[in-house]
Amino acid sequence: MAFLFQKFQEAVRTLTKNPMFSRDPQQLQLEADINCLFLYTSYKLLGENANEADAEEIIKIASKASFVDQRRQVQENVHSQIKAFCTCMNEILVSKEKMVNGRLELSQRANSSPLRGGHSSAKAASKQRPLSQSEVSQKLKDQLGYTLNVKPSQIPHKDSGKGLFLDGAVDVGAVLAFYPGVIYSPSYYNQIPGYLDEQNSYLITRYDGTVIDAQPWGCGGDGPERFNGRKMFENKHDNEGAHKGSDRMSKPLEGSQVDDDVVERRNPLALAHFSNHPPKGILPNVMICPYDFPLTEKNMRIYIPNILFGNEEVNLKRFGSSWLKSVVSKNSESDVPTLKAVVLVATRTLQDEELLLNYRLSNSKQRPEWYAPVDEEEDMNLKDESGQ
Repeated sequence: MAFLFQKFQEAVRTLTKNPMFSRDPQQLQLEADINCLFLYTSYKLLGENANEADAEEIIKIASKASFVDQRRQVQENVHSQIKAFCTCMNEILVSKEKMVNGRLELSQRANSSPLRGGHSSAKAASKQRPLSQSEVSQKLKDQLGYTLNVKPSQIPHKDSGKGLFLDGAVDVGAVLAFYPGVIYSPSYYNQIPGYLDEQNSYLITRYDGTVIDAQPWGCGGDGPERFNGRKMFENKHDNEGAHKGSDRMSKPLEGSQVDDDVVERRNPLALAHFSNHPPKGILPNVMICPYDFPLTEKNMRIYIPNILFGNEEVNLKRFGSSWLKSVVSKNSESDVPTLKAVVLVATRTLQDEELLLNYRLSNSKQRPEWYAPVDEEEDMNLKDESGQ
């Protein structure tokens, strides 16, 4: 299987250098990436029963399907995995909260009796607390077979700081992490903390120009909260848990311009911003995948760790409906509103190892000393995908 994927990627690189495809370099790189994501996520969709013939068939389809069709299929493949993740989170949290609330109500009724002592009441309350972030993470691993941890990076340079580690095992094409935080369209670049002076190392940019700032998210939290990108800066746990750039925490956002959605801060996979760039001679094992979350999926919304900055009317007026809508299904006759997110996808089979992401820093004059290009040509084709 590894040979087949390597063979396909070599074919993609050859195709992108063909003169007949000499278009905008950034668009060309996007098509190459979607081509790879189509291959990886489609193979993952086949499951454990996939064989060599299945892989060959996917490669054949990928070489013939249009870019639009491949991108649509990638969205569907990724969405199906995220839907499964949200189902697991519901089973872990919703059933637990209902159980806790039910027991708490019974306990409160019982404790209203004069025969109950204060000590037993406190003891009962201690047993009815919500699950902690670490407990949710462990339960997710029990169900999905993996979770994520943040701990000191194994990359041998002084600025590596903390890294993102897989705890468990996954196949090629698995969605491993969300890039959390505040989403900005190009009309609000000047509002992004640390963007203009390049002092924010938690920014990531999609091909369509959407920027996500993960700095307000930090390491997450201990429950569902109304995340407005502002109060998270007041969370001491987040500040202590931040890695590179933690001494340059950006200014709070203006609440009047930010969505105020309730999101689950215990999300164990909302940690993509802790992934490091691979050292020289080491290939990345995850890649960025743009994911347009359909806001019609209201039951899943709480587990998508992002909010939108700005006024939708301004986004529409300056950049058109593409900023807020996209087709997410072959059979969809009308566009649906989406949240323009980013996830990380495994590019090979992984088990208990640090996740490494190609930052693709395009500005060679401002690259840090530790940065070693994975593919110089790719870097030049793109705007920086990561500001880290």
